[in-house]
Amino acid sequence: MSAAEPQGKVYLVGAGPGDPKLLTLRGLECLKQADVVLYDYLANVELLHHAPGRAERIYIGRRGRGTYPKQEEISRLLIEQAKQGKTVVRLKGGDPFVFGRGGEEAEALASAGIDFEVVPGVTAAIAAPAYAGIPVTHRTVASTVTFVAGHEDPTKLETAVEWPRLATSRGTLVFLMGVKNLPSIVAHLLAEGRSPDTPVAIIRWGTKAAQQTLVGTLADIPGKAETAKIEPPAVVVVGEVVRLRSQLNWFETKPLFGKRILITRAQEQASELAEWLVSYGAEPVEAPTIQILPPEDWSPVDRAIRSLSCYDWVIFTSVNGVIQFMTRVWNCGFDARCLAGRQICCIGPRTAHELEKFGVKADVIPTEYQAEGILEALKESNVQSVRVLIPRAEVAREVLPDTLRARGAHVDVVPVYRTVVPNGTGESWKRLLGEGRVDVVTFTSSSTVRNFVTMIGGKEQAVSLLRSVVVAVIGPITAKTAEEMGLTVSVMPETNTIPALVNAIVRYYRSRQTACTHL
Repeated sequence: MSAAEPQGKVYLVGAGPGDPKLLTLRGLECLKQADVVLYDYLANVELLHHAPGRAERIYIGRRGRGTYPKQEEISRLLIEQAKQGKTVVRLKGGDPFVFGRGGEEAEALASAGIDFEVVPGVTAAIAAPAYAGIPVTHRTVASTVTFVAGHEDPTKLETAVEWPRLATSRGTLVFLMGVKNLPSIVAHLLAEGRSPDTPVAIIRWGTKAAQQTLVGTLADIPGKAETAKIEPPAVVVVGEVVRLRSQLNWFETKPLFGKRILITRAQEQASELAEWLVSYGAEPVEAPTIQILPPEDWSPVDRAIRSLSCYDWVIFTSVNGVIQFMTRVWNCGFDARCLAGRQICCIGPRTAHELEKFGVKADVIPTEYQAEGILEALKESNVQSVRVLIPRAEVAREVLPDTLRARGAHVDVVPVYRTVVPNGTGESWKRLLGEGRVDVVTFTSSSTVRNFVTMIGGKEQAVSLLRSVVVAVIGPITAKTAEEMGLTVSVMPETNTIPALVNAIVRYYRSRQTACTHL
């Protein structure tokens, strides 16, 4: 290769054990600058969102069974992409150098003269037991820990595992990729003298909401695993530290642990709800049913912005309304000062908080976070001949402007955004619903309900798919729309906020647990 030819770089990045928040900061930096990402079965696909939209994403399997690229082919791809001058991220589950074959890939890159960097990741050998409440070392229980490949290279002429040493060790043994060979592993340990009463734990999908932990002893764990139909990926922990799980099990005891919950909000707004759900142990699934678009014609908004000094009140009825209107104010050459002297009302604290980001504080926030709440808050104000501006969605309920006009106000409604059914079919979350693998579906507006029903194929299909699913809505207006669509609402908070919605879901499941306990 001549000096003039560009050459890229390869980053061997540990994706961590499954929880996307366990990705390292360095790994995040690498993903953000990637031109191409080669990812395997154990790398959480949510991490791909950190890569630029232009980046090519190549799935290369490595599931341990079925058809997938051979290691030589993967190494060839890495070299080929780098020689094209690209920044290449090889995203590997866990840590690249802990049974991740990262060493082989690094050797191939070095031999080809390709610049590379290794970005360590959190290995499942430590993280999965930790999320199961099992410390792999403990001052009074185990002073050593040994990581063992539960599935060796089948081309080896003889095993490299020193079973006599492992069987007599008083420390913790952690087997990765050992589920399929569990009977053999147990047989080796027992044959070499390990006590049949030795505690064993199998942790499947460690650190994820789908985590499953099975506890037994060397004597009975193979039978338990077969009965429970435990499949890879899983980590097997052998040793006295397993007994600590009964006291230290912090993750699986979260109130929403294992619950898969659909978020039907726009993709841009899903993160707040998702983070709250994750904090309670749930697995959020983004199922955007609305897409936020600018109005087709900005001229009414621009006229209102230029005439702001003529208005007495500006009322914001949503976070989107704040973002779109204030961004347009800036684009028109103005800033927060153009709202000086106006009375500002925000429908709720979340909307007011968003407005504060633009340097504007709300004068009025109703106690009831809907149009009726605003009307109640303004009940004592004399709005006769008062000029009111409401920047809002293109399609919304008319109760607020109509009632204010009836009270004598001059109201201008300007659409600053519109909501549409997003492009794409949503096949992934539709499939989950069809397979009965969704516990809760959340609706945060009437638009999300209507668009969900449209995307799912109509009322009849929606009712059928959600028959065994908990329907959680943010407030009474959304609940009314859901019921009009034939859906049964099981959860609704007292206040129309995301934290309140999540807390209501938590209370719902806690009450069910309490009811089951008293049966």
